[in-house]
Amino acid sequence: MASSRGGQQPAKVSEKRKPVFTKVEALKPGTNGHTLTVKVLSSNTVLQKGKAATPSLRQSRIAECLVGDETGTILFTARNDQVDLMKPDTTVILRNAKIDMFKGSMRLAVDKWGRVEVTEPANLVVKEDNNLSLIEYELVNVGPE
Repeated sequence: MASSRGGQQPAKVSEKRKPVFTKVEALKPGTNGHTLTVKVLSSNTVLQKGKAATPSLRQSRIAECLVGDETGTILFTARNDQVDLMKPDTTVILRNAKIDMFKGSMRLAVDKWGRVEVTEPANLVVKEDNNLSLIEYELVNVGPE
């Protein structure tokens, strides 16, 4: 990294953007960069592959986790090490999460650019009757008429 000496303007490194926390009900298809605090309601491993031919392709695990806050719930796709963090009744902060579409419904995911952090148990009552992953979206191509 370049230093800020030599008469240049001081580098604005200390100015970290404070994350804006999103509520589950505000999630929309095709969006990303969300930071949410959610409670894990359930976690089901859907894929577990053991040893692969090469070490770089080591085990892949995928779990579908129902997570939510006081505004609603959504399925979160946990991959590999994330699966261990997503235990029922755990409160997690999902940083830089994105919405993936799977068979026409929304799934929340955190890729290599984001983070899953276990945090203090939140005192929140999850609104379980508003599951955004149960809403089916239809892909509509809007083209020139």
